[in-house]
Amino acid sequence: MVKIVNVNEAFTFVAPYYNLTFVLIVLFLFILLFKTSARKKLYLQPWKLLFAGLIIFVLEEVLTILRALKWLLIPVHVNGFFEFLIIALFVYALTLQNKHVRG
Repeated sequence: MVKIVNVNEAFTFVAPYYNLTFVLIVLFLFILLFKTSARKKLYLQPWKLLFAGLIIFVLEEVLTILRALKWLLIPVHVNGFFEFLIIALFVYALTLQNKHVRG
């Protein structure tokens, strides 16, 4: 039997999957950045923080998928903690970059 759902429910179920697909592209770009920086002296601290935020995002999306599949029973508000960490890392990366540019 097929369950008929509305568009919002469909996007809610599918969004974590295509988010992780886009993250694979971004991970590939980070790998290229880090390989390039190994040959040159580049200031990468903000990029490392953004990479850490990306890893936290992947963890959040995996937990969302597991919750949707009913394999893991955790409260929804846990995602807010992950999002707070991501935003904090992003703001700190911007602060470090601003400090580096100003000298």
